[in-house]
Amino acid sequence: MKTGAFGLILFGLVAIPALFPQSPLYAAEVKPLGLSECIRQALDRSAVLKGAREGVKGAEAQRKEALTGFLPKLSTSYGYTRLNEEPFFNFPGAPPAIPAQQIVTGTKNNYNWALEAQQPLFAGGRIKANYDVSLVAIEVSRTEERAAVLDVIQEVKEAYYGVLKAERYLDVARQSRERLKAHHETARGFFDVGMIPKSDLLYAEVELANGEQLLLRAENGLEMARSRFNTVLRRGLTEPVVLEDILAPDSSLISLEEAVAEGMQQRPELKTVELRVEQIRKQIKALRSEYYPQVTAVGNYSRYGDTPSVGGTQYKDQESWYGMLVANWTFWEWGRTNARVDGGLSRERQAIEVQENLRDQVVLEIKNAWLAVGEMSRRIEVTRQAVTQAEENYRMNAERYREQVATSTEVLDAQTLLTKAKSDYVQALGDCSIYRARLDRAMGVRKE
Repeated sequence: MKTGAFGLILFGLVAIPALFPQSPLYAAEVKPLGLSECIRQALDRSAVLKGAREGVKGAEAQRKEALTGFLPKLSTSYGYTRLNEEPFFNFPGAPPAIPAQQIVTGTKNNYNWALEAQQPLFAGGRIKANYDVSLVAIEVSRTEERAAVLDVIQEVKEAYYGVLKAERYLDVARQSRERLKAHHETARGFFDVGMIPKSDLLYAEVELANGEQLLLRAENGLEMARSRFNTVLRRGLTEPVVLEDILAPDSSLISLEEAVAEGMQQRPELKTVELRVEQIRKQIKALRSEYYPQVTAVGNYSRYGDTPSVGGTQYKDQESWYGMLVANWTFWEWGRTNARVDGGLSRERQAIEVQENLRDQVVLEIKNAWLAVGEMSRRIEVTRQAVTQAEENYRMNAERYREQVATSTEVLDAQTLLTKAKSDYVQALGDCSIYRARLDRAMGVRKE
């Protein structure tokens, strides 16, 4: 019997963690994740970032393709032709000494194999311009990858701080419920001995119910924040989330001028637009190459025969070769090239306007984020003082109520004021960290 009981206990110790992996009994075993580790995981798993990296690979492939424009092109062909009869011509002869006759000049079966090499010598700058366009495209894809990295980091930070803020809200809601329960018990005691009317007791019960609702909303908010965090990190939606609590007041803030200057230098979107302007200029050079002739060197080697082995015939040599220079120049197309160049110039001017507009938008984003950080930093200090005052106000009213020199309404109002003060402090603390993440993104700097 003892052996059987021991076995059941051992089975329970092994089975319970497997059946309830998220049980609070085992939550302590989960190692808290730091912000840097979360960012590393997100960067490793992000589908957006993987797509941006594929864009870099694609641009590199296009560069290799453009490089082939400088190199000779080799081609080969093999053909077979069958005639209805052997080629001939009628020789009139010189009667009577030389009679007239048909002279055969070829064969019915004709096989031909050719090998040709073409090397562009002059293309009006088109080949070089296309290669330069591909080089700029690589830089564009790399800046887009860097922008994707910054987007992922910002998303992780906001999700991370969102979880921490939701956990703090839950603590505030729990504390509020405990205060309301304590007041309700006190009011129940007073009502039982006839010291307060039933209306005061009912008021306390209603406020307790409101406190329960606040707690439910806080619990649900935390669950949604954790789900968002898991989604950002591409983890299982119900996977446990245990994070290092790094929410803390931070009053440091660079000047707006420094932030704008940093953003003008570091923001990848500005670099991308600048590169796209340069890319369009290279494309215009490629379009202008059509004003010039195209010069190509051609070398050809051919073999003939009346059998598949192209071994020659009695009428034609087995092989031949030639080399030549070919110049092609389409000098009149009714303004087609001019129209294409004008279209390129319009796209260049359009890209420049987009660049100027983006500069203004970046400055606005930086200023808005900078102002928000400054506001939240000041609100942290203000709400911290409000919490201290609200705690003292609640303590005094609760004590006075126990001495029956204050009403239940005054205690509940003080409790509501304290809950709001603590909620405002958590809001300011969490939002300050979130707006700092947005300021970093607006400036284009990578901080982990």
